[in-house]
Amino acid sequence: MAYLLLYVDDIILTASSDDLHKSIISRLSSEFAMKDLGPLSYFLGIAVTRHDSGLFLSQKKYADEILERAGMSSCKSCPTPVDTKPKLSAK
Repeated sequence: MAYLLLYVDDIILTASSDDLHKSIISRLSSEFAMKDLGPLSYFLGIAVTRHDSGLFLSQKKYADEILERAGMSSCKSCPTPVDTKPKLSAK
């Protein structure tokens, strides 16, 4: 099984095996000029960190950039009004 996300000229690809991943990359490379940027770390304002237990997604950097552009980076923050303890998981 493989999942491929295409956004304009960026691709995220994940596959159930290294062989399948390499096969898909090979086929795509034969048709399109491509550069492998390695493991996913940042995409569309979302920082991605891989752990043994899964992926951690964060938009802190993106939020900081928005505050900087708006001239609000020195403003005091307030607590998030949402419970941050629940974990999302596939069942």
